[in-house]
Amino acid sequence: MNENISLVLISIGILFDLLGCIGLLRFPDVYNRLQSATKCVTLGTWCILLGVFVRFGFSEIGLKALISIPLLFLASTVAAHSLARAAYHYGFPMWKGSVVDDYKQQVKKEGKVETNIEKSPGF
Repeated sequence: MNENISLVLISIGILFDLLGCIGLLRFPDVYNRLQSATKCVTLGTWCILLGVFVRFGFSEIGLKALISIPLLFLASTVAAHSLARAAYHYGFPMWKGSVVDDYKQQVKKEGKVETNIEKSPGF
């Protein structure tokens, strides 16, 4: 029974990772690609690690997988946020079809680097 559950979880994880890779290739700008990559890592790899834990239980491999889940979740989301913030501050343009730019108001309030954003060709 555990092997079947493990197989389903690992398959779901592989599917999420595959969809994240497709998103990296298909999405138009760095912000959407970061969103795709972050979901790929958090959900896809999370499911794979959980499947490994279900399969091996509280053994050495299973515990390593279980410990890796929160670490990976926190590290990937913080890294993606930092990369998106840095990309915005350095003026990487958003896709022309983007309809919401909430971060622009926050940058204006803080009085941070805005010249690169206004000069970039995407705006």
